[in-house]
Amino acid sequence: MKEPLPPRDVQQSKDLKNAPVAVFDSGVGGISVLREMKRLLPHEDFIYFGDARNTPYGEKESVALRALIFGHAASLLARAKALVLACNTATAVAVKALRAAYPNVPIIGMEPAVKPALAVGNHPRILILATETTLREKKLKALLARYNSHATFLPLAAPELVRLIEAGKTDSPDLDAYLAALLAPFSGNPPDAIVLGCTHFPLAASAISRVFSDTVPLFHGAEGTAKELKRRLTSANLLNEQIHLGTVTLTASDSAALPRYLSLFSK
Repeated sequence: MKEPLPPRDVQQSKDLKNAPVAVFDSGVGGISVLREMKRLLPHEDFIYFGDARNTPYGEKESVALRALIFGHAASLLARAKALVLACNTATAVAVKALRAAYPNVPIIGMEPAVKPALAVGNHPRILILATETTLREKKLKALLARYNSHATFLPLAAPELVRLIEAGKTDSPDLDAYLAALLAPFSGNPPDAIVLGCTHFPLAASAISRVFSDTVPLFHGAEGTAKELKRRLTSANLLNEQIHLGTVTLTASDSAALPRYLSLFSK
């Protein structure tokens, strides 16, 4: 299937440095990544788009999901100088194809924080919490294969976690009950670390930690993604040189989600 390509109007701009960075996620999860990028790059303008109408992505087939992502990327890249896929599932299924389609545009994806998690000890047992689609795709499998001599990886799909988080139940009996059941097989022998392989999951970090009485460290990729964005913009000479602080524009495919986006970003 060949994805449609848009005209790159912004590429013709004489001052591409002043164009915003587009940040894309299936919903609220990428807000945690946006906050980290805004902290590291305070003078950049950002446009955030959450595909609230089509969330959760982790339950969709890869081919249909790739077409959906390309459509949103086309709209965003018509006015942005770079694109951040602040979604592990979107990264797994589409980042390679997007980079091939837009070879001159910095396109940054999420990398599960597997390497930082290795530092917790000698050959640690690392639980990888992710969506079904992320676990199924070659990208994560290749990452785990790269380090499988250094750790024992325990991949675990959490299919309802995104849905609960999108519903605003990040601190609720429903979320606690779901996590208790999901993580029950590890209660007698907790992992040494947990990698949160979905940008939604840090929003449930407190609830996840409660299952193991705060004894198991959690790792996620927001900081690494922000650093990679800065590196790529610097390398391409695209850092915004404005003196004043940049702006953040929050958008969504379902406007009803915007108040929650704003609330989470403002925390």
